[in-house]
Amino acid sequence: MREIVLDTETTGLDYNKGDRLVEIGAIELINHIPTGKTFHSYLNPVMDREMPQEAFNVHGLTTEFLSNKPLFSEVVESFLSFLGESNLIIHNAKFDIGFINYELQLLENSNQQVYKKLPYKEIRKEIIIDTLDIAKNLYPGKSVSLDSLCVKFGISNKRKGKHGALIDSEILAEVYLELSGGQQPGFEFSNIGLKTKYFFEDSKERKKFTRKNLLTENRLSKEEISLHSEYISKMKKNYWT
Repeated sequence: MREIVLDTETTGLDYNKGDRLVEIGAIELINHIPTGKTFHSYLNPVMDREMPQEAFNVHGLTTEFLSNKPLFSEVVESFLSFLGESNLIIHNAKFDIGFINYELQLLENSNQQVYKKLPYKEIRKEIIIDTLDIAKNLYPGKSVSLDSLCVKFGISNKRKGKHGALIDSEILAEVYLELSGGQQPGFEFSNIGLKTKYFFEDSKERKKFTRKNLLTENRLSKEEISLHSEYISKMKKNYWT
């Protein structure tokens, strides 16, 4: 089962007010286990102003740093190719998918050449697994931010640098595993069961063992038998008779 854990960073909270994507990070999971395959890109938001302080406090990205990074139109094909048709694991998916679909929509008017080549024109909600919704159902009334869930599950979210899309995807993958029950889907103690089966079969075989040549003589000497009898006779309770 292939899934993609995804996170984004933006210039603000509302794309309808001109905020744009500045970073996309995604990691591949097979049966809930990271494979090491990732997608990551900073994006030039084409801003003629400084990064809003609130956004900078979160991700630490400046307008100057992003000025020579690729445009969304330059990475969108490789990005969607990486996603494929896999389910997307996102925390508060409405936010991230809203920004991604907005950027895709902008391409329809600004870059038809790229837009026509895209495998699909929007991220469908049917393929989204929102860990925020899962956490709300599991822990009603509790704080279910990504940081709060890290504390709950004992996951370290103190990693180098400020929040980044790829780092947060890695953290979210660990949180997702815990929300899913802490084990890979379909994982059963099959190996243990198999070993147990062989153990009992082997035990049955051992029970069928019969000595080819029966013992006809007592292997104990007369002196050993005498000492043994003497030892037993001195016991307060004889468990053998």
